[in-house]
Amino acid sequence: MSPMSQVGLLLLNSIGSLILLIIVLRFLLQLVRADFYNPLSQMIVKFTNPMLIPLRRVIPGFGGLDVASLVLAFAAQYLLITLVAMLAFKTANLPWLLMLGWSAVGLLKLMLNIYFWGMIIMVIASWVAPNSYNPALILINQLLEPVTAPIRRIMPDMGGLDLSPLIVLLGIQVVEILLLTPMAQALQVPRGLILGI
Repeated sequence: MSPMSQVGLLLLNSIGSLILLIIVLRFLLQLVRADFYNPLSQMIVKFTNPMLIPLRRVIPGFGGLDVASLVLAFAAQYLLITLVAMLAFKTANLPWLLMLGWSAVGLLKLMLNIYFWGMIIMVIASWVAPNSYNPALILINQLLEPVTAPIRRIMPDMGGLDLSPLIVLLGIQVVEILLLTPMAQALQVPRGLILGI
């Protein structure tokens, strides 16, 4: 691969991953009903609205889910797989049916990564800056609370020690082992082609 192709691949991966992350965050933040007026929420909404408003005219929400943002994330992942294949392998002639599966696996992995790293950030923040009013930490907490709250209710009192993040992190690893790895193997997902993996 030529140096210019490597630079193009680096830029495509970096910019594409950021765009995909923002779109998936839009879906997840709406799913958990996070604070719309948080400055980071506003940034995500302003970034994604130009792409989502036309899609929402065609794709309505369903059962409280913002289906349009999920479809947009899926389409973005599919497009990025195509562009990476064109740059890395000099071909866009990939099996489109497999690429649909690869896109789904990539999005699931990205969502698990968001929760994994969000949990790590919240654990570190609880040691360094407990009760912080940072907008990013508030938003991460709102994203993670629906996952950690049920675990906290079930677990016995540990004298002020909250082990729910550890249970969530273990759960994420179990889902990756039992669900994502077999899916990736069944679909023969090539490494480095899918953003989020």
